[in-house]
Amino acid sequence: MSKNTPTDNRLQQVVEGIVRIAAGDLTTRISTSPARDDVDAVITGINLLAEELNSVYQEFEDRVEARTQELQAAHLQMQHMALTDPLTGTANRAALMQEIETAILAAPAHGPSVLMIDLDDFKDINDTFGHQTGDQVLGVVAERIRSAARDSDTVARLGGDEFAVLLRDAGLNTAMDVAARIQQALAPHIRVEELDVWPRASIGVHSALPGETSQDIMVRADTAMYAAKEAGRSQNMAFEPVMLYARQLRRDTATELRQGIGRNELFLAFQPVVELATGRMTGVEALIRWRHPQRGLIMPDEFISIAEETGIILDVGRWVLRAALEQVARWEAQLSLEPDFKLRVNLSAKELQRLDLVDHVRRALSETGIAPGRLVIEITESAFVSGGDVEMYSLRSLNALGVGIEIDDFGTGYSSISYLRRLPVQTVKVDRSLIREISADPGQLQFVDAVHGLIQAAGMEAVFEGIETLDQAADLLVLGCRSGQGYYFSKPLEAEQVAAILESGTTLPLVQASAAASTAG
Repeated sequence: MSKNTPTDNRLQQVVEGIVRIAAGDLTTRISTSPARDDVDAVITGINLLAEELNSVYQEFEDRVEARTQELQAAHLQMQHMALTDPLTGTANRAALMQEIETAILAAPAHGPSVLMIDLDDFKDINDTFGHQTGDQVLGVVAERIRSAARDSDTVARLGGDEFAVLLRDAGLNTAMDVAARIQQALAPHIRVEELDVWPRASIGVHSALPGETSQDIMVRADTAMYAAKEAGRSQNMAFEPVMLYARQLRRDTATELRQGIGRNELFLAFQPVVELATGRMTGVEALIRWRHPQRGLIMPDEFISIAEETGIILDVGRWVLRAALEQVARWEAQLSLEPDFKLRVNLSAKELQRLDLVDHVRRALSETGIAPGRLVIEITESAFVSGGDVEMYSLRSLNALGVGIEIDDFGTGYSSISYLRRLPVQTVKVDRSLIREISADPGQLQFVDAVHGLIQAAGMEAVFEGIETLDQAADLLVLGCRSGQGYYFSKPLEAEQVAAILESGTTLPLVQASAAASTAG
């Protein structure tokens, strides 16, 4: 019995060791005896197994720790990406809103100040030079805003060409100072691949009042920014409560305009286009008016910009085209219109971007029975310059249809004859600003003569708008200009007045005869 006692003790140790190992204590080791028998061999095997398990477990723990660290780093990176604008490296809208919330909680009695920054006419940069150049400009703009802001301020890009700056501990005066520094920083041109780009910005500023939420602060800063944009380029404006009223009025106007289309509140006036040498009316330009049931007559200057901002311009433009063509159809049924009598209808840049534009014009012409050659579409020159593939397709298709294309307000934008020659354009309408001083300034008269010569050299006709005096009309006639329109000849007329002139064959003020009489006098 005494010989078996050591073995029995070792078996007990084996059992206890296995229990500890099974419980997770992989550091457990069972002692062997000097006997080196089969039991010791089993003990050695168990010890080797425990050591191997411990090694595997330790490696597993190391891997888990490494993977955990990788996941934490990835999470931080994703969190950073979620709060960072990828193009400029600034904060994004989500990050800015978090920062504003934190600033409000940190100092509820005197909230932070926010600057809303929107680049003026940035679409022209994108459309003229390409989106890659536009992105490079945005990167430089972001750096310039950073350099003008304080180290404690948060600069964010909210999307597109809109930026914001959060000033946590600054009142209105400091915020306006920062806005002025940003304007100074943006003033120099940006050199991008041998191109000079001049960024401009409208900045709205709001210093938060107690109780305002982050959303309130952003809306007020944004409202001030829109007010600055309406005031002109490179303007800074602080929020005032009346601005909210103006913004609400614009929203109400947009809603009422949409309803007004269906309620037949819109109507057309027609301004004659005149042959300068004879006073003969060779066409009309259709001009929209709005007879509001409460506010009375509203001119297009008060609602067209709102229509463009809200997209209602598409409905307005199509209503104008249809109504104008229907009116010409009535004139054709009542009168004998001259073959060269043209109807001019303005088309917005947004309408030009519609893929169904050509089909709509074709259908409107067909349903009203108007020949395509009687219609002239007027488009501002900025729409031509900034146009892409869709716009060019629309222009060429309209031209192929037989519709005339005319550039409106020539002289207020790019005024490049070189691009005109590449476009399907037959007529250029020269802006009133170019002829305003021609009778008093010989240099301006020579300039207009040169512009007219370039237009003719490009194979196009010119129509001069804004003729208000006999002297202006006479000077243009001497320069060889053929057509014009303006209050000297006639204010916009009702359809019945146009019909009366056409039916009677009445000529509008004769420039040649009047000029001769004026000279004789």
